[in-house]
Amino acid sequence: MVNVAVLGYGVVGSGVVEVIEENREVLMRRTGQTFRIKYILDIRDFPQSPYADLFIKDFSVIEKDPSVSIVVEAIGGQGVAFELTKRALAAGKTVVTPNKELVSAKGVELFALAAQNNAEYLYEASVGGGIPIIRPLQNCLAANELNEISGILNGTTNYILTQMEQSNTSFTDALMQAQALGYAEQNPEADISGKDTCRKTSILASLALGSYVAPEEIHTVGIEDVTTADMALAKELGCRIKLLGRVVKGKNGVYHLGVSPTLVPEDSPLYSVNDVFNALIVKGSASGELMFRGRGAGKLPTASAVVADVIDAARQTSPRPWFSWSERAENVPVADVRDLPHAYMI
Repeated sequence: MVNVAVLGYGVVGSGVVEVIEENREVLMRRTGQTFRIKYILDIRDFPQSPYADLFIKDFSVIEKDPSVSIVVEAIGGQGVAFELTKRALAAGKTVVTPNKELVSAKGVELFALAAQNNAEYLYEASVGGGIPIIRPLQNCLAANELNEISGILNGTTNYILTQMEQSNTSFTDALMQAQALGYAEQNPEADISGKDTCRKTSILASLALGSYVAPEEIHTVGIEDVTTADMALAKELGCRIKLLGRVVKGKNGVYHLGVSPTLVPEDSPLYSVNDVFNALIVKGSASGELMFRGRGAGKLPTASAVVADVIDAARQTSPRPWFSWSERAENVPVADVRDLPHAYMI
């Protein structure tokens, strides 16, 4: 029996509970193990939930329960999520998270803490939601130098830019549409400012370099100032405007990083990725160019990636700590992607 505790019963947390509880037989057939949600931690009450008897408010119950081996952190942010993650890892429990803000800001510390306590800190869902990307980079492409990782990493901004281009909708109206459809938060600042994409780019850059790249090191521009006139001009040039996160290996092994609205030409695979879809292009030294595409957010796609990490943790087939990054050495430099020729950033 694999007992799992879920911290936070929002969109992703509730999705994780749903996937594990409703797919027990599938998980048993594929892993030979029974997975059970033992606790759900949330400050709110959910008396109408079919899992109402699993809710608790005291994390120490989870912390002190030796039968709980895996904790899913779906709280988000850095405050409470950071403190509870540290406590869970210190107790020798593996933590699985979709929390890109926490991974990008505190990953070095949390990976080290996991290693010290013979635990894991797994984060497949932190980039790309339901799109598998972390595990392919760590495992399937482990024999490659990663020469470039570029992509559309935020469905909200991609939807807004698609509406602006295809329907000649203003930025303000397109944002309101995204909010009405549930694609954008009521406070969309992290999305439209590029911060969300920057955090994900930080994680991808850290994997490419094998050492930590802080979000603050990545030049970031959002989409707030993009206009329909910009869209029309891009069309005349045979391009579309997409918000891209980019990690590009340049001369002398220097990695160039950036997040910005970017002119994407017609011959790019990213040109036809519209609406809320995300996509990543990875160029490996041996593999050549690969593309990963799908829904980058949403309750069940993200929960799917989280539960995949839960399964790996239970199988003990997840990447060992040496796959994670550490503090960057002085001889591993980074630079601005705008320094590259033909960066196409606007």
